[in-house]
Amino acid sequence: MSAPLGCGTTEEPHERPHSTPAIAPHVEAPIVRTERSLMATEYQVSVVSEDREGALAAMERALDEIERLEGVLSEWRDTSRVSAINAAAGDHPVVVDDDTWAIMVSAQETAIQTEGAYDLSWAALRGLYLFQRDHNRVPTDAEIAERLPRVNYRDIVMDAAAQTVFLRRPGMEIGTGGIAKGYALDRATDILVESGFPNFMIFGGGQIQVHGTRGDRNWRVGIQHPRRSDYIAFLDVTNCSIATSGDYEHYFIDDEGRRWHHIIDLRTGRPAEGTMQVTVIAESGLDADAIDTGCFIMGAERCLEMFRQMPGYDAVIIDSDLRVHMTEGVRARLTWRAPLVNDHIAL
Repeated sequence: MSAPLGCGTTEEPHERPHSTPAIAPHVEAPIVRTERSLMATEYQVSVVSEDREGALAAMERALDEIERLEGVLSEWRDTSRVSAINAAAGDHPVVVDDDTWAIMVSAQETAIQTEGAYDLSWAALRGLYLFQRDHNRVPTDAEIAERLPRVNYRDIVMDAAAQTVFLRRPGMEIGTGGIAKGYALDRATDILVESGFPNFMIFGGGQIQVHGTRGDRNWRVGIQHPRRSDYIAFLDVTNCSIATSGDYEHYFIDDEGRRWHHIIDLRTGRPAEGTMQVTVIAESGLDADAIDTGCFIMGAERCLEMFRQMPGYDAVIIDSDLRVHMTEGVRARLTWRAPLVNDHIAL
Protein backbone atom coordinates (compact mmCIF):
# COMPACT_ATOMS: atom_id res chain seq x y z
CA MET A 1 0.00 0.00 0.00
CA SER A 2 1.25 3.47 -0.78
CA ALA A 3 1.70 6.20 1.77
CA PRO A 4 -1.62 7.34 3.24
CA LEU A 5 -3.19 10.24 1.36
CA GLY A 6 -2.47 13.41 3.32
CA CYS A 7 -0.03 11.61 5.59
CA GLY A 8 3.24 11.98 3.78
CA THR A 9 6.75 11.25 4.93
CA THR A 10 10.09 12.50 3.79
CA GLU A 11 11.61 10.32 1.11
CA GLU A 12 14.93 10.68 2.89
CA PRO A 13 14.57 10.49 6.69
CA HIS A 14 16.45 13.37 8.21
CA GLU A 15 18.50 11.18 10.54
CA ARG A 16 21.43 9.71 8.58
CA PRO A 17 25.05 8.90 9.41
CA HIS A 18 27.03 12.07 10.01
CA SER A 19 29.35 11.14 7.14
CA THR A 20 26.60 11.73 4.57
CA PRO A 21 27.53 15.08 2.95
CA ALA A 22 24.40 15.56 0.86
CA ILE A 23 22.11 16.50 3.76
CA ALA A 24 22.40 20.08 4.95
CA PRO A 25 21.94 20.94 8.63
CA HIS A 26 18.36 21.66 9.57
CA VAL A 27 17.12 25.12 10.41
CA GLU A 28 15.77 25.27 13.95
CA ALA A 29 12.18 26.44 13.87
CA PRO A 30 10.69 28.69 16.58
CA ILE A 31 8.20 26.63 18.62
CA VAL A 32 5.40 28.05 20.77
CA ARG A 33 3.94 25.57 23.27
CA THR A 34 1.04 25.34 25.66
CA GLU A 35 -0.98 22.61 27.39
CA ARG A 36 -4.22 21.99 29.25
CA SER A 37 -5.80 19.10 31.15
CA LEU A 38 -8.87 17.94 29.21
CA MET A 39 -10.76 14.69 28.59
CA ALA A 40 -8.94 12.99 31.48
CA THR A 41 -5.56 13.55 29.84
CA GLU A 42 -3.05 16.29 29.08
CA TYR A 43 -3.27 18.03 25.71
CA GLN A 44 0.01 19.57 24.55
CA VAL A 45 0.14 21.88 21.52
CA SER A 46 3.32 22.95 19.71
CA VAL A 47 3.05 25.55 16.93
CA VAL A 48 5.84 26.68 14.63
CA SER A 49 5.63 30.47 14.48
CA GLU A 50 7.51 33.71 15.06
CA ASP A 51 4.22 35.25 16.24
CA ARG A 52 4.14 34.04 19.82
CA GLU A 53 1.08 36.02 20.90
CA GLY A 54 -0.94 35.10 17.83
CA ALA A 55 -0.01 31.44 18.14
CA LEU A 56 -0.92 31.33 21.83
CA ALA A 57 -4.30 32.90 21.11
CA ALA A 58 -5.01 30.35 18.37
CA MET A 59 -3.93 27.47 20.60
CA GLU A 60 -6.23 28.67 23.36
CA ARG A 61 -9.14 28.72 20.91
CA ALA A 62 -8.26 25.19 19.81
CA LEU A 63 -8.13 23.98 23.41
CA ASP A 64 -11.38 25.78 24.18
CA GLU A 65 -12.99 23.74 21.39
CA ILE A 66 -11.68 20.50 22.90
CA GLU A 67 -13.08 21.60 26.26
CA ARG A 68 -16.45 22.32 24.67
CA LEU A 69 -16.48 18.89 23.03
CA GLU A 70 -15.71 17.24 26.35
CA GLY A 71 -18.96 18.64 27.68
CA VAL A 72 -20.85 17.50 24.59
CA LEU A 73 -19.41 14.01 24.13
CA SER A 74 -18.51 12.70 27.58
CA GLU A 75 -20.72 10.09 29.21
CA TRP A 76 -19.38 11.45 32.51
CA ARG A 77 -21.28 14.73 31.98
CA ASP A 78 -24.94 14.43 32.98
CA THR A 79 -25.89 17.15 30.49
CA SER A 80 -24.34 15.45 27.44
CA ARG A 81 -26.34 13.75 24.70
CA VAL A 82 -24.28 10.61 25.31
CA SER A 83 -25.54 10.49 28.90
CA ALA A 84 -29.08 11.03 27.62
CA ILE A 85 -28.68 8.10 25.18
CA ASN A 86 -27.51 5.85 28.01
CA ALA A 87 -30.31 6.94 30.31
CA ALA A 88 -32.89 6.12 27.63
CA ALA A 89 -31.53 2.64 26.83
CA GLY A 90 -34.34 0.18 26.05
CA ASP A 91 -36.94 2.94 26.26
CA HIS A 92 -36.79 5.61 23.52
CA PRO A 93 -34.54 7.24 20.89
CA VAL A 94 -32.67 10.45 21.72
CA VAL A 95 -32.16 13.37 19.36
CA VAL A 96 -28.47 14.27 19.24
CA ASP A 97 -26.37 17.25 18.17
CA ASP A 98 -24.15 17.26 15.11
CA ASP A 99 -20.95 16.45 17.03
CA THR A 100 -22.46 13.42 18.76
CA TRP A 101 -23.97 12.25 15.47
CA ALA A 102 -20.58 12.50 13.72
CA ILE A 103 -18.79 10.27 16.22
CA MET A 104 -21.70 7.83 16.34
CA VAL A 105 -21.58 7.43 12.55
CA SER A 106 -17.80 6.94 12.61
CA ALA A 107 -17.97 4.51 15.54
CA GLN A 108 -20.55 2.33 13.80
CA GLU A 109 -18.50 2.30 10.60
CA THR A 110 -15.45 1.22 12.60
CA ALA A 111 -17.46 -1.50 14.35
CA ILE A 112 -18.45 -2.91 10.97
CA GLN A 113 -14.90 -2.67 9.60
CA THR A 114 -13.45 -4.46 12.64
CA GLU A 115 -16.30 -6.99 12.86
CA GLY A 116 -17.18 -5.75 16.33
CA ALA A 117 -13.66 -5.74 17.76
CA TYR A 118 -14.30 -2.05 18.35
CA ASP A 119 -17.78 -1.47 19.71
CA LEU A 120 -19.09 1.73 21.28
CA SER A 121 -21.37 -0.32 23.54
CA TRP A 122 -18.34 -1.73 25.38
CA ALA A 123 -19.30 0.59 28.24
CA ALA A 124 -21.80 -1.96 29.54
CA LEU A 125 -18.70 -3.69 30.96
CA ARG A 126 -17.50 -0.58 32.75
CA GLY A 127 -16.50 -1.15 36.36
CA LEU A 128 -15.94 -4.89 36.05
CA TYR A 129 -12.19 -4.33 36.04
CA LEU A 130 -10.22 -1.89 38.15
CA PHE A 131 -6.69 -0.83 37.29
CA GLN A 132 -5.73 1.39 40.19
CA ARG A 133 -2.67 1.46 42.37
CA ASP A 134 -3.24 -0.93 45.29
CA HIS A 135 -6.81 -1.49 44.13
CA ASN A 136 -7.08 -3.93 41.23
CA ARG A 137 -10.08 -6.06 40.42
CA VAL A 138 -10.84 -8.92 38.01
CA PRO A 139 -14.50 -9.94 37.46
CA THR A 140 -15.81 -13.44 37.79
CA ASP A 141 -17.01 -15.43 34.79
CA ALA A 142 -20.57 -15.01 36.05
CA GLU A 143 -20.26 -11.24 36.21
CA ILE A 144 -18.94 -11.12 32.65
CA ALA A 145 -21.68 -13.46 31.39
CA GLU A 146 -24.33 -11.20 32.90
CA ARG A 147 -23.00 -8.06 31.16
CA LEU A 148 -21.81 -9.32 27.75
CA PRO A 149 -25.29 -9.62 26.16
CA ARG A 150 -25.58 -5.82 26.48
CA VAL A 151 -22.55 -5.32 24.21
CA ASN A 152 -23.51 -5.36 20.54
CA TYR A 153 -23.12 -2.50 18.09
CA ARG A 154 -26.00 -3.95 16.07
CA ASP A 155 -28.31 -2.96 18.94
CA ILE A 156 -27.38 0.70 18.46
CA VAL A 157 -30.18 2.01 16.24
CA MET A 158 -29.56 5.23 14.34
CA ASP A 159 -32.13 7.24 12.37
CA ALA A 160 -30.38 9.67 10.02
CA ALA A 161 -33.56 11.55 9.07
CA ALA A 162 -34.46 12.28 12.71
CA GLN A 163 -30.80 12.29 13.86
CA THR A 164 -31.63 10.03 16.79
CA VAL A 165 -29.77 7.26 18.58
CA PHE A 166 -31.48 4.40 20.42
CA LEU A 167 -29.94 1.62 22.51
CA ARG A 168 -32.27 -1.30 21.96
CA ARG A 169 -31.60 -3.24 25.19
CA PRO A 170 -32.10 -1.99 28.76
CA GLY A 171 -28.77 -1.71 30.57
CA MET A 172 -26.80 -0.92 27.41
CA GLU A 173 -24.34 1.96 27.57
CA ILE A 174 -22.01 3.64 25.12
CA GLY A 175 -18.62 5.11 25.99
CA THR A 176 -16.88 7.63 23.75
CA GLY A 177 -13.44 7.58 25.35
CA GLY A 178 -11.98 5.60 22.45
CA ILE A 179 -13.12 7.99 19.74
CA ALA A 180 -13.95 11.46 21.13
CA LYS A 181 -10.30 12.47 21.50
CA GLY A 182 -9.64 11.83 17.83
CA TYR A 183 -12.65 13.91 16.83
CA ALA A 184 -11.51 16.70 19.14
CA LEU A 185 -8.05 16.65 17.57
CA ASP A 186 -9.62 17.16 14.15
CA ARG A 187 -11.62 20.15 15.33
CA ALA A 188 -8.54 21.67 17.00
CA THR A 189 -6.62 21.13 13.75
CA ASP A 190 -9.27 23.04 11.79
CA ILE A 191 -9.06 25.99 14.18
CA LEU A 192 -5.28 26.26 14.03
CA VAL A 193 -5.21 26.06 10.23
CA GLU A 194 -8.06 28.56 9.84
CA SER A 195 -6.23 30.91 12.26
CA GLY A 196 -3.20 31.00 9.97
CA PHE A 197 -0.97 28.58 11.89
CA PRO A 198 -0.64 25.50 9.63
CA ASN A 199 2.51 24.00 11.18
CA PHE A 200 1.90 22.23 14.47
CA MET A 201 1.78 19.08 16.56
CA ILE A 202 -0.97 18.24 19.07
CA PHE A 203 -0.57 15.43 21.59
CA GLY A 204 -3.45 14.09 23.64
CA GLY A 205 -4.32 10.74 25.19
CA GLY A 206 -1.86 8.54 23.34
CA GLN A 207 -2.61 10.18 20.00
CA ILE A 208 -0.60 12.71 17.99
CA GLN A 209 -1.91 15.00 15.28
CA VAL A 210 0.63 16.70 13.00
CA HIS A 211 0.18 19.29 10.27
CA GLY A 212 2.62 21.08 8.02
CA THR A 213 6.31 21.03 8.86
CA ARG A 214 8.74 21.82 11.64
CA GLY A 215 11.00 24.26 9.85
CA ASP A 216 12.53 22.56 6.82
CA ARG A 217 11.48 19.03 7.76
CA ASN A 218 8.44 17.00 8.66
CA TRP A 219 7.49 16.16 12.22
CA ARG A 220 9.25 13.26 13.89
CA VAL A 221 7.09 10.90 15.96
CA GLY A 222 8.49 8.06 18.03
CA ILE A 223 7.08 4.55 18.43
CA GLN A 224 7.54 3.42 22.01
CA HIS A 225 8.96 0.07 23.03
CA PRO A 226 6.04 -1.83 24.61
CA ARG A 227 8.12 -3.01 27.56
CA ARG A 228 10.59 -0.16 28.02
CA SER A 229 10.47 3.63 28.23
CA ASP A 230 12.56 4.25 25.10
CA TYR A 231 11.64 4.32 21.42
CA ILE A 232 12.12 1.52 18.93
CA ALA A 233 11.67 3.63 15.80
CA PHE A 234 10.69 7.03 14.43
CA LEU A 235 8.39 8.23 11.67
CA ASP A 236 8.81 11.49 9.77
CA VAL A 237 5.23 12.54 9.04
CA THR A 238 2.97 15.43 8.09
CA ASN A 239 -0.76 16.04 7.81
CA CYS A 240 -1.92 12.93 9.64
CA SER A 241 -2.84 11.41 12.97
CA ILE A 242 -0.94 8.67 14.82
CA ALA A 243 -2.82 6.69 17.47
CA THR A 244 -1.31 4.01 19.71
CA SER A 245 -2.89 1.40 21.96
CA GLY A 246 -0.80 -0.76 24.27
CA ASP A 247 -1.24 -3.31 27.02
CA TYR A 248 0.96 -1.15 29.26
CA GLU A 249 -1.39 1.86 29.55
CA HIS A 250 -3.66 0.56 32.33
CA TYR A 251 -2.69 -2.81 33.72
CA PHE A 252 -1.49 -4.87 36.64
CA ILE A 253 0.35 -8.18 36.96
CA ASP A 254 -1.12 -10.73 39.33
CA ASP A 255 0.72 -13.04 41.72
CA GLU A 256 0.98 -15.69 39.00
CA GLY A 257 2.64 -13.28 36.57
CA ARG A 258 -0.37 -12.74 34.32
CA ARG A 259 -0.80 -9.29 32.83
CA TRP A 260 -4.35 -7.90 33.09
CA HIS A 261 -4.91 -4.83 30.92
CA HIS A 262 -7.77 -2.57 29.89
CA ILE A 263 -8.20 -3.50 26.19
CA ILE A 264 -11.02 -6.02 26.40
CA ASP A 265 -11.88 -8.61 23.78
CA LEU A 266 -15.64 -8.16 23.59
CA ARG A 267 -16.16 -11.77 22.53
CA THR A 268 -14.87 -13.02 25.90
CA GLY A 269 -14.95 -10.06 28.27
CA ARG A 270 -11.29 -10.72 29.07
CA PRO A 271 -8.18 -8.74 28.07
CA ALA A 272 -7.24 -9.26 24.42
CA GLU A 273 -4.35 -11.66 23.90
CA GLY A 274 -1.66 -11.88 21.25
CA THR A 275 -0.88 -8.16 20.91
CA MET A 276 1.31 -5.80 22.90
CA GLN A 277 0.99 -2.61 20.91
CA VAL A 278 -0.64 -1.13 17.81
CA THR A 279 0.23 2.17 16.13
CA VAL A 280 -2.12 3.35 13.38
CA ILE A 281 -1.39 6.21 10.99
CA ALA A 282 -4.43 7.72 9.27
CA GLU A 283 -5.60 10.85 7.54
CA SER A 284 -7.52 12.23 10.52
CA GLY A 285 -7.83 11.85 14.25
CA LEU A 286 -11.31 10.39 13.96
CA ASP A 287 -10.07 7.77 11.48
CA ALA A 288 -7.14 6.73 13.69
CA ASP A 289 -8.63 6.81 17.17
CA ALA A 290 -11.10 3.95 17.36
CA ILE A 291 -9.55 1.64 14.81
CA ASP A 292 -6.28 1.21 16.71
CA THR A 293 -8.22 -0.40 19.55
CA GLY A 294 -10.03 -2.63 17.09
CA CYS A 295 -6.72 -3.67 15.53
CA PHE A 296 -5.27 -4.52 18.93
CA ILE A 297 -8.13 -6.92 19.59
CA MET A 298 -8.19 -8.35 16.05
CA GLY A 299 -4.48 -9.18 16.07
CA ALA A 300 -1.84 -8.51 13.43
CA GLU A 301 -2.99 -10.87 10.69
CA ARG A 302 -6.63 -9.79 10.63
CA CYS A 303 -5.76 -6.13 11.04
CA LEU A 304 -3.28 -6.06 8.15
CA GLU A 305 -5.75 -7.90 5.94
CA MET A 306 -8.37 -5.28 6.78
CA PHE A 307 -6.01 -2.43 5.91
CA ARG A 308 -5.22 -4.00 2.56
CA GLN A 309 -8.84 -3.26 1.72
CA MET A 310 -8.76 0.25 3.24
CA PRO A 311 -6.50 2.79 1.48
CA GLY A 312 -5.43 5.63 3.73
CA TYR A 313 -4.27 3.60 6.73
CA ASP A 314 -0.87 2.30 7.83
CA ALA A 315 0.04 0.36 10.96
CA VAL A 316 2.90 -1.01 13.04
CA ILE A 317 1.80 -3.92 15.24
CA ILE A 318 3.90 -5.67 17.89
CA ASP A 319 2.57 -9.05 18.92
CA SER A 320 3.02 -10.89 22.22
CA ASP A 321 6.24 -12.47 20.95
CA LEU A 322 7.71 -9.01 20.20
CA ARG A 323 7.43 -9.64 16.49
CA VAL A 324 6.82 -6.52 14.40
CA HIS A 325 4.13 -6.57 11.69
CA MET A 326 3.74 -3.64 9.28
CA THR A 327 1.73 -2.44 6.33
CA GLU A 328 3.83 -2.07 3.19
CA GLY A 329 3.25 1.67 3.16
CA VAL A 330 5.12 2.20 6.41
CA ARG A 331 7.85 -0.44 6.17
CA ALA A 332 10.35 1.65 4.20
CA ARG A 333 9.58 4.85 6.06
CA LEU A 334 10.58 3.88 9.59
CA THR A 335 13.90 4.93 11.04
CA TRP A 336 14.84 2.15 13.44
CA ARG A 337 16.90 2.84 16.51
CA ALA A 338 18.00 -0.79 16.64
CA PRO A 339 17.88 -3.43 13.92
CA LEU A 340 15.18 -6.06 13.86
CA VAL A 341 16.30 -9.65 14.23
CA ASN A 342 13.98 -11.92 12.22
CA ASP A 343 11.34 -9.19 12.47
CA HIS A 344 11.57 -9.19 16.28
CA ILE A 345 12.59 -6.38 18.61
CA ALA A 346 14.82 -7.03 21.59
CA LEU A 347 13.26 -7.17 25.04
